[in-house]
This record gives sequence, structure tokens and C-alpha cells, in this order.
Amino acid sequence: MAIHKILRRSLSAEKRSTHIPKEHFAVYVGESEKKRFVIPLSYLKNPLFQELLCQAEEEFGFHHPMGGLTIPCSEESFIDLTSHLSRT
Repeated sequence: MAIHKILRRSLSAEKRSTHIPKEHFAVYVGESEKKRFVIPLSYLKNPLFQELLCQAEEEFGFHHPMGGLTIPCSEESFIDLTSHLSRT
């Protein structure tokens, strides 16, 4: 699946790598169990992704319980959005 080439997700919290490739950043996504994704910085320019960031700000403010940017949506919705962004 092409999305897995763009999104690099750790399989578990114990195996989480602190290495993030140049021009990428980590986000935590999910409604109950949060999963970590590493995505390109270029997504920050996209209005659809910016809307997700606004929702994150409304829900979490600047306190993110996972210690990193937390996106308040389902993993499936996030993958759908990032799949769309990877094609544009």
C-alpha cells in the first residue's frame, strides 16, 4: 500500500524510534489508543491538514498528553486524509 511508504508508524510504544527523517515530524492519532505516525512537513501547508491542527488546538490547547502533537480523529480518517495529500 503506497500510504505505508509515506507514513512510518511504530508498531508499539516500546519499539518507538526517536529518529525522525529530515523534513518530517511525528503526530499521534486515534480516538482512544493513540498511534504514532511520521509525516512530511509539506502537509503543514495543506488547508485540510491545517483544519486538523485547528481541531487539535481546540481539543488539547498546547497540552498534548502524548508528549507530541496529538490529532483528534480516527486512525482511518487520518490515513484517508494523508493518502489524499500524498497524491496531490
